[in-house]
Amino acid sequence: MNRLPIADRGFRAADIKTLSLSSLGGTLEYYDFVIYVFFAGVIGSLFFPAHMSDGARQMQAFGIFAAGYLARPFGGLVFGHFADRLGRKRMFSLSVLLMALPTLLIACLPTFEHIGWWAPALLLMMRVLQGVAVGGELTGAWVFVGEHAPRRHYGLALGTITAGLTGGILLGSLAAYVIHAHYGDAQVRDFAWRIPFVLGGVFGLVTVYLRRFLEETPIFRAMAARRELARGVPLMTVVREHRGTLLYLGLQTWVLSAAVGVVLLLGPTLLQKHYGVVATESLAANSLATFCVIVGCVLAGWASDHVGVRRVMFVGWLGLGIATWLLFSGLPNTHAWLLWHYAAAGFFTGSIAIVPIFGVRAFPAAVRATGLSFGYNAFYAVFGGLTPVLVTALMGWDRMAPAHYVTALCVLGAAAALVRPQSAHPTAPSAAPARA
Repeated sequence: MNRLPIADRGFRAADIKTLSLSSLGGTLEYYDFVIYVFFAGVIGSLFFPAHMSDGARQMQAFGIFAAGYLARPFGGLVFGHFADRLGRKRMFSLSVLLMALPTLLIACLPTFEHIGWWAPALLLMMRVLQGVAVGGELTGAWVFVGEHAPRRHYGLALGTITAGLTGGILLGSLAAYVIHAHYGDAQVRDFAWRIPFVLGGVFGLVTVYLRRFLEETPIFRAMAARRELARGVPLMTVVREHRGTLLYLGLQTWVLSAAVGVVLLLGPTLLQKHYGVVATESLAANSLATFCVIVGCVLAGWASDHVGVRRVMFVGWLGLGIATWLLFSGLPNTHAWLLWHYAAAGFFTGSIAIVPIFGVRAFPAAVRATGLSFGYNAFYAVFGGLTPVLVTALMGWDRMAPAHYVTALCVLGAAAALVRPQSAHPTAPSAAPARA
C-alpha cells in the first residue's frame, strides 16, 4: 500500500498517540517544576528564620526558585548532547525520573525551625535537580514531537505540545486554589503545602510509565541508518556554525520568559502582595488565564501553518504587551474585571508556542537537540530565573513594573519578528522549507 511521505500526509493514529502521550507527560512533569512558585510565600516563611522581614523571606524563596532555572542549561546540554548521539526517546524518558524524585523529597523536607540553615540548603539542592531535569524535558519534548509531525500540521503539533506543558502550570494553579480553598492559613503552613509536591512525585511516576509507549522519531532513525549522527561534541558545531540563530532564539526566549514568569507564575503572588487581591480570587483568575494560554498555544500553532511564523509572532507579542498593560494599569478592580483582563493576557501569552515552532527547525537535525536545548535553556536560565526577583524588587519603586517589563520586551520581540531569519532546516526528509 502506498503511504504519503511525512511532509504531505495528515495526522495518523500513531501521530495522535505520540502527541497525546507527549502532551500529557509534559503536563505532569512541568507541574512538578512550577508548583513551588504557587507556594513561594509559605515556603519562604517556613524555610528561612522568623526574624527576617516578609519581603526578605519572599526574596529568598524566589532566589531558590531562580536556582532551578540557572541549572537548566546544564541539564539542557547533557540531555541535548545525548539526544543527538543516542536518541530522542531515551533522554525524553530519563528526564521524568530525575524530576519526580526531588519533587517527592521536597514534600518531606524539614523546615528551618527543625534543622536551621540545612532546610533552605536542601531545598536549594532539590530545586537544582529539578532544573537539570526540566532543562532536558522541555526542549526534548519539542524536538521529539516536531520530528514526528507531518509538515502541514507541524505548527499545530508544536502548539499542542506547548499547550500540554502549559497545562502543568494550570494544574499547579488549580492545586494551589484547592489547597487554599479547603485549608486555613495555619493548616497550609502546618502540612497542606506539602500535598501538591506529593502529588507531583506520583505524577512523575505515571509519566515514566506513559513514555514506555512512545517510539523513536523517524528523523533520528533515518540518520542512524545512514550513519549521519553528530560526531564529537555537537555543542561545538552549534556555537561555531549557528551563532546568529542562537542569539535570535535567545531574544525570543527572553520575551517568552517574561510572559510566563510575570503573567502566569508570578501573577498570583503580585496580585495578593501588591494589589490586595485575596488568594482564592487571584488563583481562580490565574487558572482561567492559564487555560486561555493553552487555547492560545494551539491557535498560534495552527495559525503558523496557514499564515506563517513571522506574522503570528508579530501580532502575538504586540497583543500580549497591550493586554498586560491593560491588566496591571486597571488594578485593583472587581473580580469580574480581573477575570476578563487576566484571561485576555493569558490568551496572548499563548504566542509563546511560536518560539519552539521557530527553534526546532532553526537547527539541522544532527545537532537539533543540542542547539535548541542550549539556546533556549541558557537564555531562560538568566531571564526566567531573574524575572521574579527583578520584578519584585522593582515593585518598590514602580507599581507598574510588571507591565513595563513585559510590554517593553513584547515590543522588542515584535520588532525582531519583522527581520526573523528563515527556518532553513525542515523536520522531515521530504519537507519543503518552512513558511516564514
